[in-house]
Amino acid sequence: MPSNDARILIQAAVPTAVVGAVAIAIGAAVEGGKGAIGALIGAALVLVLMGTGLYALQRIARQLPHLFQAMGLMMYMAQILLIFVFIALFKDTSLFHPKVFALSLLACTLTWVAAQARATMAAKTPYVEPEAPVGAGEKKQEHEQ
Repeated sequence: MPSNDARILIQAAVPTAVVGAVAIAIGAAVEGGKGAIGALIGAALVLVLMGTGLYALQRIARQLPHLFQAMGLMMYMAQILLIFVFIALFKDTSLFHPKVFALSLLACTLTWVAAQARATMAAKTPYVEPEAPVGAGEKKQEHEQ
């Protein structure tokens, strides 16, 4: 993974993990152990899904740049769908507190998206590859032949 890609991943994951830790503390204080477990599962789900998605999207961007935008949209759709499936499967569970889980999931997702957007905007990634400089005495026409 190139350093720029790793930097974006870290700059999105660290704030999300911090928000997840705060959500776990609040969940434990408000709902006890089940609240802490719900917040932990919500934060972990966001970190795993969004981190895996970002990693896969970065690989796709390098190998198939013409599919980058379509794959990005598909990736986010798949992540949201997986989150909805997870919520639907565990909405009536007694393993953890579902409302704390949902709030943790929401807070961590919003944090990830905002942090990733900020990191991407600050990355200064060139979107056009510059041409090789033409030598001192050469003309561009001679270079193209």
